[in-house]
Amino acid sequence: MPLRLPDRLPAIDLLKHENIFVMDDTRAHSQDIRPLRIAILNLMPLKVTTETDLVRLLSNTPLQLEISFMKLHSHTPKNTPIEHMMMFYKDFEIMRHEKYDGMIVTGAPVEMLDFEQVAYWDELKDIFAWSRTHVTSTLYICWAAQAGLYYHYGIPKYPLAEKMFGIFPQRKVVPLSPIFRGFDDIFYMPQSRHSEVRREDILACPELELMAESEQSGVGIVMARGGREIFVTGHLEYAPDTLDREYRRDLGVRDDVPLPYNYYRDNDPAQPPLVTWRSHANLFYNNWVNYYVYQTTPFNIDDIG
Repeated sequence: MPLRLPDRLPAIDLLKHENIFVMDDTRAHSQDIRPLRIAILNLMPLKVTTETDLVRLLSNTPLQLEISFMKLHSHTPKNTPIEHMMMFYKDFEIMRHEKYDGMIVTGAPVEMLDFEQVAYWDELKDIFAWSRTHVTSTLYICWAAQAGLYYHYGIPKYPLAEKMFGIFPQRKVVPLSPIFRGFDDIFYMPQSRHSEVRREDILACPELELMAESEQSGVGIVMARGGREIFVTGHLEYAPDTLDREYRRDLGVRDDVPLPYNYYRDNDPAQPPLVTWRSHANLFYNNWVNYYVYQTTPFNIDDIG
C-alpha cells in the first residue's frame, strides 16, 4: 500500500525513479481507507535528503500511511529553502491538537552542546511531553534518542574522543522481540555521532530495556513503555552514499573524523560503499509500523492517550 504524501513533495519524484509506490494527497483522498497517521519531526539540516530516506523505508509497509512533517517555531533551518518549509511543514503549535499513530524524531547536528544549551530545547521538551498523550509509538533517532532518553529518563550523554563513524555489527539482546521479527542473529547499523549513552546507565533504569548493542559502538536500540518509545542510536535510514558524503565533507576540515569503519570495499575510499544494512532497515521500520503502531493504536484515533 502506498504512502500518502503532501502534493509535490520532492521525495515523490525521487522515489518513483526507484520504482517505489507513493501517492500524493489528491489521489489518496479517493480511497476509502483510514490511514495510519505518522508525524515526522525532521531536525536534520538537509531536510529533503532525510525526508526521502525515511519515506523510502516507510513505503515498504502494506499499510497506508499518511505522513505529516513537523517543524519547530523556535528554530529556522539554514540549509533548506524557506519555500520548502512553508509548503510541506507545519509548526508544532498547529499540530499539537492532533493525534498520531506514530511519530519519528530525527537526529540533529547539536551533539557537542548540553541539552539545555540547544536553542530549541524548551520547545522540544514540550513535544516530548505531548507525544506521551498524543502518539501511540514514538521512534527517536541518533541525537533525538539521546535527547529523549535524557528528557524522559534522566540518561546522560557522554562526549567521544573520536567520532563513532561507520557500519557496526549489532547483537540482539532480546531476540524474540517483535521489533526483530525476521532479523538475522547479527545486523548492521550506520553510526555517525560524537557522543554516546552508556550501557550501565540504561541497565540501571528499570523503565528501560536494552534491545541491541555492539561491542564496538555500544548501545544500539533501547525500548520503553512496551514499545511506545523506541530509541535508536544510529541511522538505519541512511542511504548507501550518506556516510561517504559526510566523510568527504569533513575531510581536512575536522581532525576527529576517521575513515568510516566497515564501509568502503577493501577499506578503500576510492571504492564504492558495501551496503550491509538495508534489508534490516526495511525489516525494522516494517516491524515498528506493524507491531508497535498498527496493532497497538486504537481504531478511533481520538482514543490515543
